[in-house]
Amino acid sequence: MATYQKTFSVSTKGHCDVVDIDAQVQGIVRESGIRQGIVNVSGRGSTLGITTLEYEPGCVADLQRALDKIAPPTSDYAHNARWGDNNGYAHLRSALMGTAKSFPVRNGEIATGTWQQVVLCDFDDRARQREVTVTVVGD
Repeated sequence: MATYQKTFSVSTKGHCDVVDIDAQVQGIVRESGIRQGIVNVSGRGSTLGITTLEYEPGCVADLQRALDKIAPPTSDYAHNARWGDNNGYAHLRSALMGTAKSFPVRNGEIATGTWQQVVLCDFDDRARQREVTVTVVGD
């Protein structure tokens, strides 16, 4: 069984910025040469999330609006009081969404749906440079 791993950087704007990283992930799966297996996409940090959605403005806005209801950026968080910052909501969103996702690899491609793109969500309260590690395991 082979393993291939690569890390890339993503510039984000923060404030629930949703960035399509599907092409980078698909490219890494292809260059791995692995035909059948699994790919794990992992973002580094405690204020980001990795998920899938149909990456189009309406769906992105719907996700952002839902997250504003679940963990509003203006609410009072114990994290903010303890550390003197204002990104408690970002940590909560990250914990709820998760910082990593895994997908099957079939015939050298990620086996996702036609309108399903892998995205990185940056929940922090400022622009960031994010690292994403893609690990492909299989034959």
